[in-house]
Amino acid sequence: MKTAIISGASRGIGRAIAISLAKEGYAVIVGYCDNKDKAQEVCDLIINDGGIAQAYQCDASKPSQVKAMVEYVKTKYSTVDVVVANAGIGAYGMLIDHSDETIAKVINTNLVGCITLCKEASKVMLSQKSGNIVTVSSMWGQVGGSCESVYSATKGGIISFSKALAKELALCGVRVNCVAPGFIDTEINNNLTQEEKDALIADIPLGRAGTPQDVADAVIWLTSEKAGYVTGQVISINGGLVI
Repeated sequence: MKTAIISGASRGIGRAIAISLAKEGYAVIVGYCDNKDKAQEVCDLIINDGGIAQAYQCDASKPSQVKAMVEYVKTKYSTVDVVVANAGIGAYGMLIDHSDETIAKVINTNLVGCITLCKEASKVMLSQKSGNIVTVSSMWGQVGGSCESVYSATKGGIISFSKALAKELALCGVRVNCVAPGFIDTEINNNLTQEEKDALIADIPLGRAGTPQDVADAVIWLTSEKAGYVTGQVISINGGLVI
């Protein structure tokens, strides 16, 4: 049985990725921080469609919980085949207005959480000599976003980390790639007014916001044999907004 761990999978992009990987035959671990009901909804959808899924509570900012999640999957299924490091939080506003606690939380959740999950999964994948890791960055990790400096820093760090890790693991048959979504219609953008959203969409060459499924489709390709010669890459999913 192939397994896939998706952090931050109770909603949005992570939810779409979990459902899509289940359709590809993976037993899916739906990682969530505090929204158990939403995570269980995702699992129920997968199970009702004939798939295998389990919700697992894991605060990505806490390394001990990340380690426990990977160990659980290894013990139960013997393999860890796909990991999608998706868990992330935003911090919108001027840098000078962010508290030290907010800065630390964003860094620990987005960047340290990603690194820890990949580290623990790598241990299993190296012993298997196979596996796929996909990290989730952002277009702001590529070019920086005004009033999202801390978030941009973490997402930029994920890009550099992913490229470096891909080089470390390639000879052992483990591929590492990164997706960098643009403006995707998810709850993380609820801080924006409709006017701000419309202004963003007006700048997108394809003329629409992205959907979680747009990102999930890219992840499915990256974890498939069709992308067997692809590693260390950043796939931009932004409708042409950032090139």
